[in-house]
Amino acid sequence: MTETIQQSTPILADTLAIPRHRWPRHIAVIMDGNGRWAQQRNLPRIEGHRHGVASVRATVEESARLGIQQLTLYCLSSENWKRPPNELSFLMHLLEQYMIDERDRIMQHNLVVDVIGRRDGIPPSVQEEMDKTIRLSSNNSGTRLCLAINYGGRAEVADAVRRIARRIASGDLTPEQITESCIADHLYTAGMPDPDLVIRTAGEMRVSNFLLWQISYAEFWVTDRYWPEFREEDLHRAIHDFAARDRRYGGLNAAEEES
Repeated sequence: MTETIQQSTPILADTLAIPRHRWPRHIAVIMDGNGRWAQQRNLPRIEGHRHGVASVRATVEESARLGIQQLTLYCLSSENWKRPPNELSFLMHLLEQYMIDERDRIMQHNLVVDVIGRRDGIPPSVQEEMDKTIRLSSNNSGTRLCLAINYGGRAEVADAVRRIARRIASGDLTPEQITESCIADHLYTAGMPDPDLVIRTAGEMRVSNFLLWQISYAEFWVTDRYWPEFREEDLHRAIHDFAARDRRYGGLNAAEEES
């Protein structure tokens, strides 16, 4: 880890020079390209996932070091269950090992771990390790690490609608009380800030059913690098690019208002 910090120090200095109000509070990452990275090297696809863990560690630890409020990683989509059984089995094993092996690092870096998504299909042993890590980190006060596992944006909205419908049926809520804030409060991400910046690797230009409600006004940053190649300097470049953008939220900037 020392070598990585030394390499990223000049970039870190430039990043720290950016006024804090221009930093993203919440960064969400679509980690794409593990399989293609492996195939280009004549390796099994699962080797791409294995090497991708190093990128997760680097990104998580650098986000904590920079004081990013929240980092959300798209680990497993609800559509990923269509993949070959051996690959899915390995992904579950990798997830369980991550929860065990990274627990000390999570506590060392003061991370708060959350998991969003449906639990259907996730082996009980994996759920047990997830819950243990969530519980142990719950009193930490640093960066929130949110892992999207068996997650789908449309499924999340459907689940939110069901919760709201149940409240209406019980008389606890009326249709007139359904506002954008009400819907947000019934999503998996209730209480979390919306992402300011979405990073996607492997050059793809798709949202891929990720945080469909929450990324309405997020900035996108896409790199051609595959996820196993993503490192701290890439995170810094994304933050630099974000800080230089003019976020208008549908309005005008000062120059446009005067013209």
